[in-house]
Amino acid sequence: MRITSLHHLALTVTDLERSRRFYLEILGLREIPRPPFSFPGAWFAVGENGQQLHLIVHTRSTFREGKPLDTRDVHFAFRVPSYAGAVEFLRARGYRDGISGDDPLRMILHPHAVAGFPQIYILDPDRHVIEINAATLD
Repeated sequence: MRITSLHHLALTVTDLERSRRFYLEILGLREIPRPPFSFPGAWFAVGENGQQLHLIVHTRSTFREGKPLDTRDVHFAFRVPSYAGAVEFLRARGYRDGISGDDPLRMILHPHAVAGFPQIYILDPDRHVIEINAATLD
Protein backbone atom coordinates (compact mmCIF):
# COMPACT_ATOMS: atom_id res chain seq x y z
CA MET A 1 0.00 0.00 0.00
CA ARG A 2 1.17 3.52 -0.81
CA ILE A 3 -0.63 6.50 0.71
CA THR A 4 -0.65 9.49 -1.61
CA SER A 5 -2.47 12.10 0.48
CA LEU A 6 -4.85 12.77 3.32
CA HIS A 7 -8.33 12.87 1.78
CA HIS A 8 -10.46 14.11 4.68
CA LEU A 9 -10.71 14.62 8.38
CA ALA A 10 -14.05 13.96 10.07
CA LEU A 11 -15.02 15.82 13.24
CA THR A 12 -18.08 15.22 15.34
CA VAL A 13 -19.96 18.34 16.39
CA THR A 14 -22.83 19.09 18.77
CA ASP A 15 -24.34 22.08 16.97
CA LEU A 16 -23.97 21.87 13.19
CA GLU A 17 -24.91 25.49 12.42
CA ARG A 18 -22.53 26.89 15.06
CA SER A 19 -19.69 24.74 13.73
CA ARG A 20 -20.56 25.55 10.11
CA ARG A 21 -20.29 29.29 10.90
CA PHE A 22 -16.93 28.76 12.63
CA TYR A 23 -15.38 26.90 9.72
CA LEU A 24 -16.82 29.35 7.18
CA GLU A 25 -16.25 32.64 9.02
CA ILE A 26 -13.23 32.00 11.26
CA LEU A 27 -11.22 29.56 9.16
CA GLY A 28 -12.54 30.71 5.78
CA LEU A 29 -13.16 27.23 4.40
CA ARG A 30 -15.45 26.76 1.41
CA GLU A 31 -18.48 24.51 1.91
CA ILE A 32 -18.85 21.81 -0.75
CA PRO A 33 -21.74 19.49 -1.67
CA ARG A 34 -22.33 16.56 0.64
CA PRO A 35 -24.10 13.30 -0.21
CA PRO A 36 -27.59 12.87 1.29
CA PHE A 37 -26.53 10.81 4.30
CA SER A 38 -29.14 9.85 6.91
CA PHE A 39 -27.43 12.02 9.53
CA PRO A 40 -26.68 15.76 9.60
CA GLY A 41 -23.32 17.15 8.61
CA ALA A 42 -21.39 19.50 6.34
CA TRP A 43 -18.32 19.16 4.10
CA PHE A 44 -15.64 21.76 3.40
CA ALA A 45 -12.79 22.01 0.92
CA VAL A 46 -9.38 22.52 2.54
CA GLY A 47 -6.77 24.17 0.35
CA GLU A 48 -6.29 23.44 -3.32
CA ASN A 49 -5.27 19.77 -3.35
CA GLY A 50 -8.62 18.10 -2.72
CA GLN A 51 -8.43 17.62 1.04
CA GLN A 52 -11.69 17.94 2.91
CA LEU A 53 -13.06 18.49 6.39
CA HIS A 54 -16.29 16.66 7.23
CA LEU A 55 -18.49 17.72 10.15
CA ILE A 56 -20.78 15.03 11.53
CA VAL A 57 -23.53 15.25 14.15
CA HIS A 58 -23.25 12.04 16.16
CA THR A 59 -24.83 11.43 19.56
CA ARG A 60 -22.20 8.96 20.82
CA SER A 61 -19.15 11.16 20.20
CA THR A 62 -16.23 11.80 22.51
CA PHE A 63 -15.44 15.46 23.13
CA ARG A 64 -12.77 17.38 25.06
CA GLU A 65 -15.44 18.85 27.35
CA GLY A 66 -14.05 20.86 30.24
CA LYS A 67 -10.47 20.70 28.96
CA PRO A 68 -8.45 23.85 28.31
CA LEU A 69 -6.54 24.55 25.12
CA ASP A 70 -3.61 22.12 25.13
CA THR A 71 -1.09 22.16 22.27
CA ARG A 72 -0.09 18.53 22.89
CA ASP A 73 -3.60 17.10 22.85
CA VAL A 74 -5.10 15.54 19.73
CA HIS A 75 -5.19 18.21 17.03
CA PHE A 76 -5.00 18.87 13.32
CA ALA A 77 -3.17 21.65 11.50
CA PHE A 78 -3.91 24.05 8.67
CA ARG A 79 -1.10 25.83 6.79
CA VAL A 80 -1.52 29.53 5.99
CA PRO A 81 0.64 31.81 3.81
CA SER A 82 1.18 34.42 6.56
CA TYR A 83 1.59 33.84 10.29
CA ALA A 84 1.25 37.56 11.06
CA GLY A 85 -1.83 37.79 8.85
CA ALA A 86 -3.45 34.84 10.63
CA VAL A 87 -2.73 36.33 14.08
CA GLU A 88 -4.19 39.68 12.98
CA PHE A 89 -7.26 37.97 11.47
CA LEU A 90 -7.94 35.98 14.66
CA ARG A 91 -7.43 39.02 16.91
CA ALA A 92 -9.97 40.94 14.82
CA ARG A 93 -12.45 38.17 15.65
CA GLY A 94 -11.84 38.32 19.40
CA TYR A 95 -9.08 35.75 19.89
CA ARG A 96 -6.42 36.69 22.47
CA ASP A 97 -3.22 35.20 23.79
CA GLY A 98 -2.38 35.28 27.46
CA ILE A 99 -5.97 34.79 28.68
CA SER A 100 -7.52 32.01 30.77
CA GLY A 101 -7.06 28.46 29.55
CA ASP A 102 -10.81 27.89 29.68
CA ASP A 103 -11.73 30.87 27.50
CA PRO A 104 -12.99 29.62 24.10
CA LEU A 105 -11.31 32.61 22.41
CA ARG A 106 -7.87 31.85 23.81
CA MET A 107 -5.06 31.37 21.33
CA ILE A 108 -1.56 30.15 22.01
CA LEU A 109 1.16 31.71 19.88
CA HIS A 110 4.49 30.01 19.15
CA PRO A 111 6.23 32.30 16.64
CA HIS A 112 9.58 30.55 17.24
CA ALA A 113 8.33 26.99 17.74
CA VAL A 114 10.71 24.11 18.21
CA ALA A 115 8.92 22.44 15.28
CA GLY A 116 10.73 24.84 12.96
CA PHE A 117 7.70 26.81 11.79
CA PRO A 118 5.47 29.36 13.60
CA GLN A 119 2.29 28.02 15.16
CA ILE A 120 -1.04 29.28 16.50
CA TYR A 121 -3.42 27.09 18.49
CA ILE A 122 -7.16 27.70 18.93
CA LEU A 123 -10.30 25.70 19.75
CA ASP A 124 -13.37 25.17 17.60
CA PRO A 125 -16.85 25.38 19.20
CA ASP A 126 -16.66 21.73 20.34
CA ARG A 127 -13.16 22.24 21.78
CA HIS A 128 -11.31 20.39 19.00
CA VAL A 129 -7.73 21.72 19.04
CA ILE A 130 -6.67 23.39 15.79
CA GLU A 131 -3.12 24.34 14.91
CA ILE A 132 -2.59 27.05 12.30
CA ASN A 133 0.96 27.31 10.99
CA ALA A 134 3.03 29.00 8.30
CA ALA A 135 6.18 27.91 6.54
CA THR A 136 8.12 30.89 7.92
CA LEU A 137 7.71 33.74 10.36
CA ASP A 138 6.85 36.99 8.64
